[in-house]
Amino acid sequence: MAGGRLVDDGLVVTRGDRVAFAGPAAGWDGVLPPVAPDRLLLPGLVDVHCHGGGGASFPDDDLAGVATAIAAHRRQGTTTLVASLVSAPVEVLRTRLELLAPLVAAGELAGVHLEGPFLSPAQRGAHDPGALLPPDPDVLRELLAGAPGTVVSMTLAPELPRAGELVKVLRAHGVLPSFGHTDADAMTVTTAIRSAAGTGRLSATHLFNAMAPFASRAPGPVAACLAAAARGELVVELIADGVHLDPQTVATVFDLAGPDHIALVTDAMAAAGMADGDYQLGALPVRVAGGTARLAGPDGGTGAIAGGTARLVDVLRCTVRDAGVPLLPAVLAATRTPAMLLGRFPQVGELIPGARADVLVTDPDLVPVAVLRGGAWVDREES
Repeated sequence: MAGGRLVDDGLVVTRGDRVAFAGPAAGWDGVLPPVAPDRLLLPGLVDVHCHGGGGASFPDDDLAGVATAIAAHRRQGTTTLVASLVSAPVEVLRTRLELLAPLVAAGELAGVHLEGPFLSPAQRGAHDPGALLPPDPDVLRELLAGAPGTVVSMTLAPELPRAGELVKVLRAHGVLPSFGHTDADAMTVTTAIRSAAGTGRLSATHLFNAMAPFASRAPGPVAACLAAAARGELVVELIADGVHLDPQTVATVFDLAGPDHIALVTDAMAAAGMADGDYQLGALPVRVAGGTARLAGPDGGTGAIAGGTARLVDVLRCTVRDAGVPLLPAVLAATRTPAMLLGRFPQVGELIPGARADVLVTDPDLVPVAVLRGGAWVDREES
């Protein structure tokens, strides 16, 4: 894949940390490498919503643990990664941002996503109810100012009082607003989208999940976000892992919105790429069984889905294999569209001359074979 299209007999040439050539091998006037007919060359994947992996968590672990989580996803082809935090007391969020800021500055992370604490209690999902707050622009300003340039996106419920003021604060700091964890009706969400979309990029956090369901007489946030995506006003996140969404739901959204307005995400937590067992997500315990993560109850039962256990390449494979989405639009939704959402395109998310040399090499079944990031091969021994 090169230049947003599929290329037969394709070739990618890198110089240093940049792509020098990407296109048909016949177009390259240098020495050709050995032919590898059973390999796909894809742009490095871009995940804008990820809480951890490899047994480690961005909301909870120290620097060594954070590095473990980054490496776990990078080995599987995610070369641009945003670290997501969960709702927590303000002092905890401040501490986490201070910890992660150097990794953002060094380019190890593409930024931090604040998922909360300004969310609907009725649609909190796996967020600690005691950590949710009513919108407070001053608190938000304090968090953003404490780690300048670190936060790249924030999820908020648009129906909460002063939510519009939060959007203005985010815009002033160059942070992407993302509507989610919302119990609003369709008109409230549509009004919020129209107000926010005219001032810059906008997204919807994991469409369908942690929001009021789509019903014929109560279309809710889902209908409003789908319509806005079809109009080109926002990008919808999809956790297309076969757990959060039925594959046919995923296929329908691709038909309605198109890959330019869809960002495939993992919402991964510490258990991504790990065995079933007990884990932590912020202040709440999580139990993973059969690859599905749910809040663990004190009586041994389980509650709401608590993030994902797939890597982005797994989500991509599920989108193509199970939802039947063609390879090109599925790859665009895992590369170019999220890169544009972050304001990083065309530096990442595409194989074109001048872009960072991030390449995911897979077999025909989208199983990773090798990963190049910034022109350097990623060690995949622990994969």
